[in-house]
Amino acid sequence: MRRRPLRWKVLTLGVQTVLTFLPFMWFGVTWAGVGGVLGASLLLLLPRPLSWVLFGLVAAAICAYTVHLGLPVVSQIYTPLTTVLTGLVLHGLTRLTDLVREVHATRAELARMAVAQERLRISRDVHDLLGYSLSAITLKCELIHRLVPVHPGRALDEVASVLEVSRQAVADARLVAHSYREMSLADEAESAAAVLAAADIRTTMDISCGRLHPAVDTVLATTLREGVTNILRHSKAQTCEIRAVREGESVRLVLVNDGVGGKDRPAAPGCGLDNLRSRVDAVGGRLTAMVREDGRFRLVAKVPVRPNSSAAPTNAVREIA
Repeated sequence: MRRRPLRWKVLTLGVQTVLTFLPFMWFGVTWAGVGGVLGASLLLLLPRPLSWVLFGLVAAAICAYTVHLGLPVVSQIYTPLTTVLTGLVLHGLTRLTDLVREVHATRAELARMAVAQERLRISRDVHDLLGYSLSAITLKCELIHRLVPVHPGRALDEVASVLEVSRQAVADARLVAHSYREMSLADEAESAAAVLAAADIRTTMDISCGRLHPAVDTVLATTLREGVTNILRHSKAQTCEIRAVREGESVRLVLVNDGVGGKDRPAAPGCGLDNLRSRVDAVGGRLTAMVREDGRFRLVAKVPVRPNSSAAPTNAVREIA
């Protein structure tokens, strides 16, 4: 009835009021306990403060009836008090039931949100971790295909490099199922330099930010990996500049390349950049990507030395799910 329009509530309460007070003509004060049920209905169906005013009037009417009958003082106090207590107990039990239902609904919603968040994490980690490895494997296999007829020795060296990258991709895939692993910006820079060199991209590398917080180190390493992946996949870059410097209480990572194909071409947002923004925002940083006036694409991640919150996922998500 609480979901019905107001006119239905008023009609129902009117009928209940008649059924509460009319039987007093036959049953007398023994019918007074029913007033508590009417009071509870008023509290549940009508808005405040009107409901409480009418609830008090019901108790007052029953009290006046006992005085009119000339009952003992104890009965004059006990009868309206019973009406008040009955109404409050019924109202409280009904509200308690509502609260329990809301708690269960909220818990179910939290579980659905946790499952969705875990799926998003897995999708993001698969993209960020495996995208780079698969791009590197594809690039090196193309290089091997070109080297086999003319430089078989170097081709054999590249095969060993492909095997190493593929083993790392397998390890990354296993880690995705558990949690996001910690990464090192220095190690990722070394790997990126090797991959870019294999793609015949002249690279200038300057990583001089020193030791970093694990969460910050992981976010910057992921940014570097995604930036290099985008260069390999979506551009025809010939030169690339990578810098990571510490500026006071923040660290700035900059990737610049000339492979966007012209200064009038806008920077495509893409799923990878959205993932990076989420990771950078999680540690209190900021990510920007733009095409400069000279036609070079510039990716900048600026994060604090001490992250605002941990970027590592917790096991609570999987437990709730």
